Amino acid sequence: MNIINAIILGIVQGLTEFLPVSSSGHLVLLQKIFKIGEPSLFFDTMLHVGTLIAVMTVLWKDIFEILKKPVQKLTGFLILATIPAVIAALLFKDAIEEIFVSGKYLGFCFLITATLLVAAEILSRHGKNENHAGEGHDGNGAKMTWLHALFIGIMQAFAIPPGISRSGATISGSLFCRLDRDFAARFSFLMSIPAILGAVVMQTKDLVKHGAANNSSFGTAAIVAGTVTSAVVGFFAVKFMLKIIKEKSLFGFAIYTGVLGVIVLIDQVWLRFFF
Repeated sequence: MNIINAIILGIVQGLTEFLPVSSSGHLVLLQKIFKIGEPSLFFDTMLHVGTLIAVMTVLWKDIFEILKKPVQKLTGFLILATIPAVIAALLFKDAIEEIFVSGKYLGFCFLITATLLVAAEILSRHGKNENHAGEGHDGNGAKMTWLHALFIGIMQAFAIPPGISRSGATISGSLFCRLDRDFAARFSFLMSIPAILGAVVMQTKDLVKHGAANNSSFGTAAIVAGTVTSAVVGFFAVKFMLKIIKEKSLFGFAIYTGVLGVIVLIDQVWLRFFF
């Protein structure tokens, strides 16, 4: 792995982790197009560390408010919303790994992302900004309920397969619940912290188990370059999405994932160039 390749993967990870286009779907697609194997476990872990640093840097005020007063509804909402994905990952671990390796449903999953974004945007416009976030940016989700949190958590679990965007699914879930758009974005990105941290912990556990064998082809410079790139790009991606969700629409991302899904499906069903 050279530094250029590491930077490219860092850009893809940092950008697509937070844009509603599916980071895992794009990484699987790149692997198929360029005929490359999966990144080493340590390198992949460090890319996730980069995006974790990015989202925590942008949302440090929200995180500080939670740490300052951990016993509050928002903390409970985040815990509840995280549980469905954890259960799904544990129950369907082998099936999920097979889907990631084969990319079998990638095109279909990109189309699911497009459908979710369109449906959420239409419903959000129809409901026209019922303010469920309270005043200002305190992040407490004043009108949010436990059922809302559970539903958004189920949407996150639904987004585990590559091609279904985690941020797209959770933001859509919030908009389906008629939550304020700004709060929907912030809650989605706060949810990404335990999701990314969980991935890092699980990968670290595997690293300890398997030792350094997974790192043999990755130099220190490439690992540092990929990590820094994912952090920097992820930082701007989070800032960009907070602004887009609050002020613009998700239709552009829906068009992109829809077109990409059709192209991938055509290749999977007929052309067979990459799949």
